[in-house]
This record gives sequence, C-alpha cells and structure tokens, in this order.
Amino acid sequence: MADIVIPADIKPADGRFGCGPSKVRPEQLAALAGAGASVMGTSHRQKPVKNLVARVRAGLSDLFSLPEGYEVVLGNGGTTAFWDIASFGLIRDRSQHLAFGEFSSKFATVAKKAPWLGEPTVIKAEPGAHPVAVAEEGVDVYALTHNETSTGVAMPIKRVVADDSLVLVDATSGAGGLPVSAEEFDVYYFAPQKSFASDGGLWLALFSPKALARVSEIADSGRFVPEFFSLPTAIDNSVKDQTYNTPAVATLFLLAEQLDWMNSQGGLAWTTARSADSASRLYTWADKTSYTTPFVTDPAQRSNVVGTIDFDDAVDAAAVAKVLRANGIVDTEPYRKLGRNQLRIAMFPAVDPADVEALTTCVDYVVERL
Repeated sequence: MADIVIPADIKPADGRFGCGPSKVRPEQLAALAGAGASVMGTSHRQKPVKNLVARVRAGLSDLFSLPEGYEVVLGNGGTTAFWDIASFGLIRDRSQHLAFGEFSSKFATVAKKAPWLGEPTVIKAEPGAHPVAVAEEGVDVYALTHNETSTGVAMPIKRVVADDSLVLVDATSGAGGLPVSAEEFDVYYFAPQKSFASDGGLWLALFSPKALARVSEIADSGRFVPEFFSLPTAIDNSVKDQTYNTPAVATLFLLAEQLDWMNSQGGLAWTTARSADSASRLYTWADKTSYTTPFVTDPAQRSNVVGTIDFDDAVDAAAVAKVLRANGIVDTEPYRKLGRNQLRIAMFPAVDPADVEALTTCVDYVVERL
C-alpha cells in the first residue's frame, strides 16, 4: 500500500481538503509575510490592528449584504465559546434546538445545563438528514445549524415564526459557502477556519436589530454574566473596531485577505456557486462509481461545502486516505465519531473545483491498486 505513487499529472494542484482547519490560499500567506508583517507584534488598541478589524467587519457586511441596523460583532474563543455566550446573553428563557450530528447537538447541551434557563426543546434527526423547526409557545430562541460539519448535511435557513423570538444560526462551516439571506436570521455566527481560510480561536456574528435589543434587555435584567461572555462588552468593543481581549492578529489578517478576495470575485453569489460546482463534481462521481455512495441520501440535504462519501465494504476508505496522505493529498478522513467507512471532503470557496475533480481521479487510481 505504501508503494502506491499517484502520477503527478493527475494530482490536484493543491492537496488540502480538510474541513477545518481548511486550505489557506498561498496568496493570503504571501500577503501575511509581506504587508502583514508590519502589524504582527503590535498593539491591538492602535490604528493598524483596528483598521484590520474594520476591514473584517466591512468585508462581512458586504459579503452578506447586511441590511441597515445589522452589526458585525467578534470576540475570542471560537464557536464553542459562543454557545456559552448565547446561553448567558441571548436566550431569555427557553430555546428550541435542531440536533442532527455532533456539532448541532452541542448548543442544546449547553442550554440544558444552564440553571437559569428553562428546559430546551430538542428536535433530533439521525445523522445523514436534518429535522425541521416548529413554532412553539414559550420558545424565545430557535437554534439552527446551517451545515453539520460531521455528517455533510446542510439545511436552508428560514425564519420560524414572526414574533419576538430570535433565530440563531450556527454557520461555522456554512458561512461563505452556502446561500443565506440576512432577513431570515437574527444571529448568524461562525469561526474563520472553514470558508474564511484562516485559523480558529475567534468568533464572528452578524446581529440583527432585534438581537441587539435582546442583548440590552437581558443585560438590564440583572442576570449575572462573566465579562468574557458579555455581549454588551463584545458589541461595544466591536463598534470601536477592536476585541475585548488581545486577538490573534495573524488570524484577523488572513481573514481580511480572504474576505477581500471573496468580495472582489463577486461576493456570496460567486463563493456559493464555486462550492456548488465542487459539490456537483464530487457527488456526480460518487453516484456513478460502483464502490461509492453519497452518505446523505436526499440530494436536497447534501452539503455543498462538506461532502461525505461512503465506500463499499470491499474498499477500506481509511487505507485510501492513508495512500492519499502519503502522496500529499491530505485531510480526507471522515469525522472520527461518525465511525463510517467513508471520506469527508471540504469544498469551501478556497478549494478549486478542478482540484475536487482531480481528487476523485486519484481515489479511482488508488482503489484500482489496493
């Protein structure tokens, strides 16, 4: 197995297909080594880094065509921290959660454990499909997930009910690669290590005016909130183009460069079309190949940014991934806890659709020789 050498002329130009950390474009890294070098190791309270935060906030506002009154907020800690932040500062009493994989279930767990909140409703679906939110009396937050990274299931984002409830969307692996309209959410939150081709450790969130009002309402209620989880603090710092705690400046720089690239290419319409092109190539191959099947059986629920492909029992997907890695094609392994004989392929906007097609050619080459 270790002796299988994939010919260079059929290999992808870039062999990175990880679902996070994801491929960082060489142009971003070159820019970091160039113009970015002057902001590394400098104060995040001074203009050069504040200008960087301003670029990120403006870039996200442009990419998602945010309506007037929406605010781009950011802070340290990543999406995992934001679940705690939301439990303190966005859920008034009860939330409803859609759980259909490893990550979509975690926010529900946080809400269940919070002693100041009422018992949340959790609507589940087995991995490989997504459930549907339902209007429910007493629920003031509907918690949706745009893309379940562990299983490759994507769901459309639609407002659940026209009342004072909020729609919170975990968009960690969906943001930038899947279509969404700002009118359908109140908080759309994510981390930058997926479509935005940067490092983790940062959370970013797009807040509607209604969500901003909820933050003020809860803050005025007297609920105890640790300062690190304080949304009023995060919002106050964000509008000043800074973060409450010292940020990873390189992460901000790579993110800003990626946003500039995305917007210059045509914005969300272009990025989502590029991921859809990659997905079409992957799923077309999986459907026609004798030893593969898309894990998500309903084509309408298949993700355009994370593709999960099951292999026939006669083919060891782990062995295929091992050979690919030995040949410089990396991070095609499935999500560890799903435990399936499959490959998981990232198709974020930085990934060239032609490289996804080349990957399928390489998989065929390896399987023929195993």
